[in-house]
Amino acid sequence: MRRLIEFPCTGDTLTGTLDEAPGQTGLLIVSGGNEIRMGAHRGMALLAARVAAELGAPVFRFDRRGIGDSTGVNRGFESSVQDISAAAATFAAEAPRMQRIIAFGNCDAATALALFHSAASVDGLLLANPWVVESGDDMPPAAAIRSHYAEKLRDPKEWLKLAKGGVNIAKLTKGLLKISKKPSEVSAGLAARMAETLAASQIPVSILLAKGDNTAIAFRDAWKHPARIETCGTASHSFAHAADKAWLFDQVRQALA
Repeated sequence: MRRLIEFPCTGDTLTGTLDEAPGQTGLLIVSGGNEIRMGAHRGMALLAARVAAELGAPVFRFDRRGIGDSTGVNRGFESSVQDISAAAATFAAEAPRMQRIIAFGNCDAATALALFHSAASVDGLLLANPWVVESGDDMPPAAAIRSHYAEKLRDPKEWLKLAKGGVNIAKLTKGLLKISKKPSEVSAGLAARMAETLAASQIPVSILLAKGDNTAIAFRDAWKHPARIETCGTASHSFAHAADKAWLFDQVRQALA
């Protein structure tokens, strides 16, 4: 059964969705960016329904302040600690048989969970494509540009395309200038904060990366710390393809087991 639930957060009202199930371990889904709780391509709504039906685990999703059906001002992931904590507390109250909460987030929601999970008292984390990029332009992260060019240089067709003038030289030059700049736009401070917070809590953590996704490539470049990292052979940031969804479901299944 799926229920809509409204709950308070620092004077505002958040809206969440609970997929009920009898299991003692539940999944809390935190949305990234300005994404509403159903997720891109309804991915999180579909994941929640499948987890509840096939794994017997309750699942709670919510819109943070200023997003979707929730009131208030959207101040970004760095200000979401109260939202995550309120959602976890509501989840626990609405699913009283539940004894453990595993939290899942993609992009800056993964970063937020890494930084703020202790306040929410969750018992495990699934962090997908964590956001560690600070950039003032519209170009992809430098690590992603390097990866993209390295792949192209291995392809003889790209050399032929360059010789025939089929390459945008202005775009190529802009990309090369970006990857030559120092310091990188990847924030070592943000990655270090994540690592320090995760090490202090010592709860189970799995980092899930989409191999060809720019955000995941930037994270892999910045992350210099021990961690369990699982990689899906996709470029889809939101794990949109059928094979991606199956892979992600298996990662959730393992975390809940």
